[in-house]
Amino acid sequence: MRKIFFPALFCLLAGSAMAQTTAWPHGARVAVSLGYDDTLDSQLDVALPALQRHGLKASFYLQLSSPVLERRLAQWRLAAQQGHELGNHSLFHQCSGSLPGHAWVSAARDLGSITAAQMADQVLLGNAMLNAIDGATERTYTVPCGDHVARDGDYLVRIAPAFVGIKAGGGSAVTARSALRRHAVAVLAPVGLSGSELIALVRSAAAQGDMVNLTFHGVGGDYLSTSAAAHEELLAYLASHRDEYWTDTFRNIMRYVRAQEDADGHH
Repeated sequence: MRKIFFPALFCLLAGSAMAQTTAWPHGARVAVSLGYDDTLDSQLDVALPALQRHGLKASFYLQLSSPVLERRLAQWRLAAQQGHELGNHSLFHQCSGSLPGHAWVSAARDLGSITAAQMADQVLLGNAMLNAIDGATERTYTVPCGDHVARDGDYLVRIAPAFVGIKAGGGSAVTARSALRRHAVAVLAPVGLSGSELIALVRSAAAQGDMVNLTFHGVGGDYLSTSAAAHEELLAYLASHRDEYWTDTFRNIMRYVRAQEDADGHH
């Protein structure tokens, strides 16, 4: 699933840059957000048990019309009870069918066929549905395909106030604190990388940035897949370097960023 980053969005959405001197909790040098998109069986069967074994928390972005959500609702609810985040990934996963490489987008789920107001209404309804699952009132959002321009304009400006953070696409996994905007966070969706390649991505964050965002789809199965072994190797590395990497839900990381903004007087 292609992720697209729109620099102009930084100018449109709320969320100020963090001060460059701000430390992460417990003296960690890097904040790591592990996300899992699209409500897939392999995430419950492979990724979640691995996260639990290593004591790491992550964010699962649910497409709320997915039959996997209905069929395995109790397991998704348990994931939230275990401290993982259930994030909003829209009701129907609308992407822009007119963009190159998007011939797979059906007419019924083409973002270009609905208005920004309609898409915003759907996303906000998703928050209500998620609240019925986990009881949480604060949420983050990952933009399907990184596409956020509806038939008559950008819908993210309409939903930003309802979210503590938004992953808006990207191409780079690493974001420097000085460039971090809570409502336009870049994210990389790795596919088919080895464990050593995934570890290299988080190590690059320690060398050149302050936050790394990885969003997986299938883990050991499904599509856009990462092997179970590679995923396990990454988690083992993060778990054994907790002093350097703060691995937590995207919601908790963005809450921390917001608190720092408030302390620094940003609005």
